[in-house]
This record gives sequence, C-alpha cells and structure tokens, in this order.
Amino acid sequence: MQPDRAWVHAAIERLNADNQRSSDTHLFRLDLPALPNIALYLKDESTHLTGSLKHRLARSLFLYALCNGQLGPDTPVIEASSGSTAVSEAYFAQLLGVRFLAVMSGTTSPEKIRRIARYGGECVFVEQTGIERSVAQTLAAKLGGHFMDQFTYAERATDWRGNNNIAESIFAQMALEEHPIPRWIICGAGTGGTSATLGRYIRYRCFPTRLCVVDPPESVFHEYWQTGDTAIERAHGSRIEGIGRPRVPASFLRDIVDRVIVVPNAASLAAMHLLDEITGRRCGGSTGTNLVGAFELIAEMQAAGESGSVVTLICDSGDLYRDTYYDSAWLETHGFDLDADLARLRRFYHTGIWSGG
Repeated sequence: MQPDRAWVHAAIERLNADNQRSSDTHLFRLDLPALPNIALYLKDESTHLTGSLKHRLARSLFLYALCNGQLGPDTPVIEASSGSTAVSEAYFAQLLGVRFLAVMSGTTSPEKIRRIARYGGECVFVEQTGIERSVAQTLAAKLGGHFMDQFTYAERATDWRGNNNIAESIFAQMALEEHPIPRWIICGAGTGGTSATLGRYIRYRCFPTRLCVVDPPESVFHEYWQTGDTAIERAHGSRIEGIGRPRVPASFLRDIVDRVIVVPNAASLAAMHLLDEITGRRCGGSTGTNLVGAFELIAEMQAAGESGSVVTLICDSGDLYRDTYYDSAWLETHGFDLDADLARLRRFYHTGIWSGG
C-alpha cells in the first residue's frame, strides 16, 4: 500500500527546509611550502551537522525512498553501516519521526555509536564482518521496514548533474582560484556514491579533471578496477573506517575512475596526524588516505614539471576517533607504528621530496 501522500509531501518539505538552513562546507587551501606551483585544496565535509561526508548521502537516500513510495510514517528504516552513514541517517530519521536501526560491526568506533543513539537510532551488532547487509535485509523484512541499502543506491540517489551536489560545489568554489579546474580530484570509496557523483559530473561538464580513488589494502576496489571481476572477496574488512569494502558493491562505478592508488593503513593514519599537526584540524583515517593519494599525485605533477590544482576531501571529524586512531595505546595494541610514515609525509610537506610508499 502506498504511504500517505500528504505525509510524504510534508516529509520532503521538512528535508528541504533543513537543507535550506544549512550552509555549504568550506574548501580551504593547504599551502605546500616547497611546491608553490601546485595548489592543494581540501573540502571540509566534517562541518556538516552530523559531522561527515555521509550527511549528503543520507539526505539523498531519504529523498530517494520518499519519492519512490518506499517510506511512510510507520516504516522503520534499516541500514547496514560502519558508522558515519548511520549517524547521518539517524539524524534524518529523527527529523521525520521514523524508527531507525543500524546493523554494524562491533568494532565501530564508540563515538559513532554514541552519536547514533543521540539521534534516537538503534544499533544492531554483528560479530562477523561482511554479513551486515544480509542481516539488515532480514531485519527489514521482519519489521516490515525499508532497507535503505546505501551500497546499492548511493550512485543513483544523488542528482549528479547538479543541485548543489559535492561536485558542483567544488567547481563553484574553485572558480576564482589561479587554477580553477583541478588536474585531479581524489576520494576514497565506501559505497562508491561520492566517486560516482564526482566522475559523472566531471564528464557531464566536459572538464579535463581526472578522478582518483584511494583504497586501503584489504579492500576490493583496486583489484576490481583493474580486472572488472565482481566476484572478488576479502576475508577481512578495511581497517580504515568509512572506506574500502570486502566485496564489490553495486554502487561503485569503475568505468568513471581514472586511477586507483592503494594506501597502506599506517600511512593513512600518519597522514591524519600530520594534518592535525600542520592545520589544527583533527580528521578521520579516510581523510588521511585521501591526503596520501594527493601527495603522491602532486609528486608526480612536480616530477613532470606540471602546475595546477588538486582537490580532495576531509571526510569526517577526528572527534569520532578519539578512542581509536588518536589514542596511542589503541595504536600500539593494534600494531600501528606511525613514525616512519609520519617522517616521510612531513618531509614531503616541507621539502617536496617524495619517497613513495
């Protein structure tokens, strides 16, 4: 049975009003002392109300479900999420007054769990990584709810042609810079929704910009991008929360990605600490992954004698990782020694000398 049309209209109006009250996220320039001809910009998605890049995706997924007749006032919303998407979806579910349940790994950061609960969301934990989606499907069927399924719908829920999506926002904010059309845009992939939006928009606007996806070693994206084999699986999930997948999700579009760079986990975590050191901004591990990829591409541009701009993302706030990535005891317990990578990344930042991974 179709949900009440009046409620759906009111829900969409509430989402639009919430969006109208929000301002766009900042794009700031990170000057590289030894590389004056190459400008690095970071779009700070951590300033969204729910603290991450996933705020955009969650709003799009709710609008998609509403406009497809899948969500009504009594429909529980269920999602499979490692944390940030669930935080944002919990916020929008609370805004609309519907029940929200997030199926996630028990290793999800405690702060993300606290934030989901703060917005009235419920957490359902699984012991085995990789079964979150099937558990969420089963739970949705049992409760008569709607499985939001970010890993299928992320690439289609966002209007990639414009409507103030992240790609349109980046190019609008770059308009008055010395190099307004970036040589590269770098992002990680969790669902693949952000890379799909960026890649499609770049092609739609006929820009020469190239898109690079950075990927943790345990993830399937880099191998899938090279081979096109959708059956690839990993035994364990990514150690960098928010990006990387043990299986290929339907929402990752390999054909619009120009390059994939594999970034070691220790380098990702070292880079997030470096960013805190030089800017005072505490960010998550996926931001560190982005920064390492940006540094590698900038080093290649420098070696080729190229000038221009490079853009990447601050995906979420470091406040989410106070108990993990920013805790020295946690790092030691989990076998992370960041000293060598931090020294290498510092050297590149200060001197422009890149020594690879």
